[in-house]
Amino acid sequence: MISPTERMIAETDGAIGWMMFNNPARRNALSLDMWQAMPVILDHFERDPDVRVIVLRGAGDKAFISGADISQFEKQRSSADSIAQYDKIAEGALAALQEVSKPTIAMIHGFCIGGGLGIALGCDLRIAADNARFGIPAARLGLGYRWGGVKKLVDLVGPAYAKEIFFTARHFTAPEAQGMRLINRAVPEAELDGYVRNYCALMAENAPLTMGAVKGVVAEIGKPGAQIDRGRCEALVARCFDSKDYVEGRRAFMEKRKPVFVGK
Repeated sequence: MISPTERMIAETDGAIGWMMFNNPARRNALSLDMWQAMPVILDHFERDPDVRVIVLRGAGDKAFISGADISQFEKQRSSADSIAQYDKIAEGALAALQEVSKPTIAMIHGFCIGGGLGIALGCDLRIAADNARFGIPAARLGLGYRWGGVKKLVDLVGPAYAKEIFFTARHFTAPEAQGMRLINRAVPEAELDGYVRNYCALMAENAPLTMGAVKGVVAEIGKPGAQIDRGRCEALVARCFDSKDYVEGRRAFMEKRKPVFVGK
C-alpha cells in the first residue's frame, strides 16, 4: 500500500495492518500531512478482509508520538481560521480511528505525549514498553483542549487523574500509567514487539463480527443516554447470529476443534 505521505508507513503482515508514524527526526511529532493520511490508511485496512487487527506504532526507538509538530504552529495554527482548519483535520483523523470496526492497538515505546497520547487513547488497547513516558503539556504551551479530548481522558482514568495529568503537565512512567488505567499492559521493552504480535494473533483467531459488534456497542454505551442507538446495537448482535461464523463456531465447539472464522 502507498501512503499519502512519506511520514506515514502502511504495511500489511498477515492479519496485522501496521500504521507507522515516520518522523523520527522529530520523535514522530505529528505534522498536518500525517493527520491527513490517517483516515486514508485506516479506510484501506477497514476494506482489506485479511486484516483483523490494526497496530499503530512510531518509527525508530525514541517515541511512539511526541505530540504535535509545534514548528508548524506559526504557519498552520496562528489565526482563528487556521486553528479551526487544523482542528477539523485532526478531529477527522481521530474520528476515523474510533470508527474503524476492527480492533486497534497502540504499541507504545518511548515518548507518548500530547497529541500522541490522544491518538493512543483513540485506540481500543494500549500496550507499552516499561520505559515509555506519557504526558499532556498543554499547560506549558497555553493551548486549550477541546471537550472531546478531555472527555476521552476522563472516561478512561477518571476526573482526578485527568486533572493531575493536565495540571502538572509532567511525564508519567509506564507503571504510573498502568496504575491509573491509561494503558492496558506494560511489558519489558525488548518484549514489546513479540507481545503485541502474540496479542494480535490471539485476536485474529476470533470472530471478526463479534469483535466489531462489541466495539460498536461499547461506543454506544459511552454516549449520553438520549443519544444511544439501541437499534444499532441490536443490529450488530443480530448480524453475528445470522452469520456463517456463528454456524462455524457452534460446529467447531461440538467437534472439539479450533474454529476458522471468515468474517461473514
